[in-house]
Amino acid sequence: QVHLAESGGGLVQAGGSLRLSCAVSGSISSISIMGWYRQAPGKQRELVATITRIIGSTNYADSVKGRFTISRDTAKNTVYLQMNSLRPEDTAVYYCNNRAYYGYDYWGQGTQVTVSS
Repeated sequence: QVHLAESGGGLVQAGGSLRLSCAVSGSISSISIMGWYRQAPGKQRELVATITRIIGSTNYADSVKGRFTISRDTAKNTVYLQMNSLRPEDTAVYYCNNRAYYGYDYWGQGTQVTVSS
């Protein structure tokens, strides 16, 4: 079992920055990929960025490339999402995700990010 606890969301003006954190606890050795997804009102949940737990290989949605950076601190069992140059269209609930080697997805409770124009 894996537990995810997100923090760092909030309200920011367009062009501003936020950093999201996701503390991971439990059976961390079972986790293959860590990532962030988001869901805006009336839209489906979409991938934002992922990072492999061991090697640290990253993958980004085209809409956030060059603005967002995903990272992980293996000593703290925490994954981060640094978001710069935020736009109103980045407004969404952001969810931390951990995917186990056996294919199961663990999700955090979500944190709201609101970008005002």
